[in-house]
Amino acid sequence: MSAAIPRRAPAPPGRVRASGGVGGHVGAPHHYRSRRPTLLVYHTDRRYAELVDVPKRGVDVRIAATPSEAAGAIADAEILFAWKFPPQLYARAGRLAWLQVMGAGVDWALVPELPPSVVITRAPGVFGPWMAEYVIGWCSWVTQRVEEYRQAQRQRRWLDHVLPDRLAGKTMAIVGLGDIGRDIARVARGLGMRVLGVSRRGRPVREAARMYKVGGMARAMAQADFVVLLLPLTTETRGIVGADQLGAMKPTAWLVNIARGAVVNEAALLDVLEHRRIAGAVLDVFDNEPLPPHHPLWRMDNVVVTPHISGPSTPDAIAPVFNDNLSRFLAGRPLRHVVDRRQGY
Repeated sequence: MSAAIPRRAPAPPGRVRASGGVGGHVGAPHHYRSRRPTLLVYHTDRRYAELVDVPKRGVDVRIAATPSEAAGAIADAEILFAWKFPPQLYARAGRLAWLQVMGAGVDWALVPELPPSVVITRAPGVFGPWMAEYVIGWCSWVTQRVEEYRQAQRQRRWLDHVLPDRLAGKTMAIVGLGDIGRDIARVARGLGMRVLGVSRRGRPVREAARMYKVGGMARAMAQADFVVLLLPLTTETRGIVGADQLGAMKPTAWLVNIARGAVVNEAALLDVLEHRRIAGAVLDVFDNEPLPPHHPLWRMDNVVVTPHISGPSTPDAIAPVFNDNLSRFLAGRPLRHVVDRRQGY
């Protein structure tokens, strides 16, 4: 990154100062400061642009919903508010100083085409409640034996000899216990579950009975009835959940992946599912999305496939995060939720 701007000296309007997790502060191009900054909002949902809180005489807002529309607008943009912006267009982004991602995951933004001078910020803190409901809902689907009762209903059988189980007393291992993981852990603990956590440093957190470093992932997974994956996708985490980790799981355990599909070795996952070495998996994310129609995961009766909806980004949730940073950007104050490119999140 570029040379740091001393914190004691306020940055002039338009300079990007990174707060939290990044040692350097990146400045906007000098030719920007004599005019109104341009913001490009890139998304098919126009609500993102409508909810931008633009100060009077503060920002010129442009909207693009397709790559062709973005190609004509990115050249003038100092600010980009986007989801999955086409990387080939960064070559035209000569003025770009700041990219605000419409989500918590930033793997799509960490591409060589994006100049290193561009500060990336993400939107954490808004997905935890959504994802906690998703995880607990599907864990309850397992313990309440919903699929068995639904099948019995279709067959008009009164299945009173098959009793449901409870989440209380079960163990959940959360691999990648960050902000979202702690939200999930709090709900799980409230239902009487024991929570184990895995993180890079393995530092103790209040929400987990015990923490493990990444090297101890298999030990945590071996104790769990439900393993929840929440790892960010980085060069270090790609394929990190492999045969050894999956093989350590109980034959009665379920895997819930709400991270990224590529953190799991797909061949190893297919193997344990096909041979029923684990009870099953609830998968919301995949290495290739949409999941191809011919993919074997579609036909497995011990797999639940959902279309990457466990933590939906909505304009009403994301816009306030952007608006807070926009006011900081215009005032020359440090931005929040800055991504450390070296760590990948």
